[in-house]
Amino acid sequence: MSVISSVSVTVPATTANLGPGFDCIGAALTLYNEFKFTRLEHGEMEITVSGAEAERVVTDESNLLYQAFVKFYQHIEQTPPPVQIDIHLGVPLARGLGSSATAIVGGLVGANLLAGEPLSQLQVMELAIALEGHPDNVVPALLGGCRLAATGVENEPQRRRERREGEGENFWEICEVPWSEDVVPVVAIPDFELSTKEARRVLPTEVSRADAIFNTAHLGLLLRGLETGTGDWLRAALQDRLHQPYRKALIRGYDALHSAAVAAGAYGMVISGAGPTLLALTNKADSEAVAAAMAAAWMEEGIKAEVRSLSVDTQGAKAIQNSKL
Repeated sequence: MSVISSVSVTVPATTANLGPGFDCIGAALTLYNEFKFTRLEHGEMEITVSGAEAERVVTDESNLLYQAFVKFYQHIEQTPPPVQIDIHLGVPLARGLGSSATAIVGGLVGANLLAGEPLSQLQVMELAIALEGHPDNVVPALLGGCRLAATGVENEPQRRRERREGEGENFWEICEVPWSEDVVPVVAIPDFELSTKEARRVLPTEVSRADAIFNTAHLGLLLRGLETGTGDWLRAALQDRLHQPYRKALIRGYDALHSAAVAAGAYGMVISGAGPTLLALTNKADSEAVAAAMAAAWMEEGIKAEVRSLSVDTQGAKAIQNSKL
């Protein structure tokens, strides 16, 4: 009988919210973190880190990737094996591109494979949501593509209860959102950070009925705009009243970048996740001009930034495993 000796997991960055889709929609992007888990015969956990900002990643038991790895084994009521973990970073830390989601998903997927895949992908997903606290980043990081998440029906029929037996009380319905190849995501990643905690602190605890209706309508329009690539729909759809009006004050140069992106041809610009990365959506023909305009606008504000035209990753977390007899 073969035993999995090592697993390599590649997990994409994500961009969440997409304007009106606060805490419920996200898309995987073509930036990646890579994690390798090697089972050790003896000893304890070891972590090495390479890539940009590697020196900022803790290598003890508080490491988020390792915490997810351990949580998996606790969930299946087994003792985690001693493991060597090699991390290569390609997703910027604390920038609103789902770096924590890559760690949670990577830790769970790696642990599931080393343990012989006792959990289904659905079960891994629901465990990831429970660890992260909301679905908008971990779901596309695991599954790829653009995904809308909503809680399921509380009193579901018996046949669905049986199908989901053992998979937790709070299940989710996940809807894949078609994303036209003509819609290009452009990310502007500044050299400063914004904590999710601070970004949530500035949000109001209540919103008006008018604002709730506004966001409901614009999220519906966003879904159709992404699917069809219709520019006029996307220009209107990227408006939001739930989080961006409050968070943009935390991001220096926001208004200047928005104006520059739209002037260069973007349909609009939103905050990626909790920020400070800003995301513009545009067509293929204007993507490079939009990227250049956003970079120049932040440079005029005295802020260094990496601006890149990306694509939507359609595969999600990918794994390669090696076995020994």
